[in-house]
Amino acid sequence: MGNARNIAFWVVLFLLILALFNLFSGGGNTLQSREISYSDFIESVEAGEVASATIDGEQVRYRTDDGTDYVTVKPEDAELTDRLVDQGVTVRAEQQEQSGFQSFLISLLPFLLLIGVWIYFMNRMQGGGKGGAMGFGKSKAKLLTEKHGRVTFDDVAGIDEAKEELEEIVEFLRNPQKFSRLGGKIPKGALLVGPPGTGKTLLARAIAGEAGVPFFTISGSDFVEMFVGVGASRVRDMFEQAKKNAPCIVFIDEIDAVGRNRGSGYGGGNDEREQTLNQLLVEMDGFESNEGVIIIAATNRKDVLDPALLRPGRFDRQVTVPNPDIKGREKILGVHARKTPLGPNVDLRIIARGTPGFSGADLANLVNEAALMAARVGRRFLTMEDFDNAKDKVMMGAERRSMVLTPEQKEKTAYHEAGHAVVGLTLPQCDPVYKATIIPRGGALGMVVSLPEIDRLNWHKSECEEKLAMTMAGKAAEIIKYGDDMVSNGPAGDIQQASALARAMVLRWGMSDKVGNIDYSEAHEGYQGNTAGLSVSAHTKEMIEDEVKRFIQDAYERAHTILTERKDQWERLAQGLLEYETLTGDEIKRVMNGEPPHEGDDSGAAAEDDTPSVTAIPKTKPKAKPAGEGGMEPEPST
Repeated sequence: MGNARNIAFWVVLFLLILALFNLFSGGGNTLQSREISYSDFIESVEAGEVASATIDGEQVRYRTDDGTDYVTVKPEDAELTDRLVDQGVTVRAEQQEQSGFQSFLISLLPFLLLIGVWIYFMNRMQGGGKGGAMGFGKSKAKLLTEKHGRVTFDDVAGIDEAKEELEEIVEFLRNPQKFSRLGGKIPKGALLVGPPGTGKTLLARAIAGEAGVPFFTISGSDFVEMFVGVGASRVRDMFEQAKKNAPCIVFIDEIDAVGRNRGSGYGGGNDEREQTLNQLLVEMDGFESNEGVIIIAATNRKDVLDPALLRPGRFDRQVTVPNPDIKGREKILGVHARKTPLGPNVDLRIIARGTPGFSGADLANLVNEAALMAARVGRRFLTMEDFDNAKDKVMMGAERRSMVLTPEQKEKTAYHEAGHAVVGLTLPQCDPVYKATIIPRGGALGMVVSLPEIDRLNWHKSECEEKLAMTMAGKAAEIIKYGDDMVSNGPAGDIQQASALARAMVLRWGMSDKVGNIDYSEAHEGYQGNTAGLSVSAHTKEMIEDEVKRFIQDAYERAHTILTERKDQWERLAQGLLEYETLTGDEIKRVMNGEPPHEGDDSGAAAEDDTPSVTAIPKTKPKAKPAGEGGMEPEPST
């Protein structure tokens, strides 16, 4: 419909311009001709001075031998044509133009043209909203009809609890008597909350595919425009459409764009966004009921939503859509691998164990990268090697083998990464070291990756202290090998990670006996939320920084002691990295013990130790999202 309206507008605009051109071009001929009396015209004809003549109804335009144009009006009973022919004048007749109403319309063409151009630009300024230029208050909700690519609950895996709650809503729409005979009422709204990429929008599409009822979808940003009141008008229109199609489902994606806490903006109570939110609150649970209209919304910023939006009666259910656990990751990999030919050695459970903290979107990207790598080398199916390489690329970045490193840079990187690996293998509560490499990846010259044996749900103080020691082992290795004066900027990333973990221990988790069990994170970091104005004394700030520094310094000294005691193993591992560049699984332990790594151990290690992953350092709360571990930053270019 929108394309048809645009085409029709351009056709009408072209016809108007063409008519105006003809009008003014026709009038131009009259203006350039001199008016003369009919008797003078007859004299010129009889004198043989007329070269050509054009008869247009009662108007006669003629040209004399000297090239001058004249115009005159002949009487109705005049027999002019025969006289002109007798004198040898070239005669041309034109159809008489109509007058009256048609002339009036032609006179209106300039005004119609201006009105059409104004309507077009108003329509474009409002984003082509429904109803033309004056329809920008109409809802932009789209009725979802998925004839192709229909998604059902069979395509959703790894979030069983969330799926069960939403399946109940679909069942209520299909068979409301099953619940209403016991006094149950259909939920008015369900809020899907979870990190990005966990499948919130996919769940909504699955509901649309399963429900068999009209499904409207809209984004939170579609409500607010530049004009005050437009958002509230669109909310009203959206609910009017939904009532006409009830029972139906309305899905609002990224509702935090319009549902933020009131009073936090610069516009006060007259802010356009707040007016839109007020109208949404009234429509969801106001004086008039909206029976049969279910609102499903998605956000990853629940903390900024207005409390009135979250109360029962508006969003009766808040469905958490978390990152999947190991069983969920295996199921998600199975869903994404349906259309992918897998080799006989591919074990999805091993891949799932090696991807802690991955969201559904991350796993979909992993399968896609593996397929691209297999296609690049001409394979007909995917192997575990493809998945391992894809995992390394996703978590650590692509290999930069074209990057030229001097022997000194490679040696320093090898000793740096070997320090991380030795300390990580020595301390029992560190995640098992899986891979060490000195091949540049992403922004790091080398990297050590660890594989947590289980999904991380919490951190203990002793685990954090050992994690800090492993993180600071890179700098300790450089100082032991090259001295204090030759330390590089390679440990910059390690220091950043260690500082974030130590501050979390002191400020949030109460792991410092000196600071105590008080959350100082909001005041210390300048948080401007509900606790704005909370402050700490200078003495407390100094105490916090002293404790953070103490944790990091203790970790550094612990790593320094371990590397000094195990210097032989550390040296052997560094030389092994210089020779083989990448060591995985049991190869690291063999090289540390002075044994040569066996050929083919790479794939075997992947099967035994599962697959590589990188343990993140939590900054706000414990989690197991893969991130950089022990990476050595490149030295500054000269």
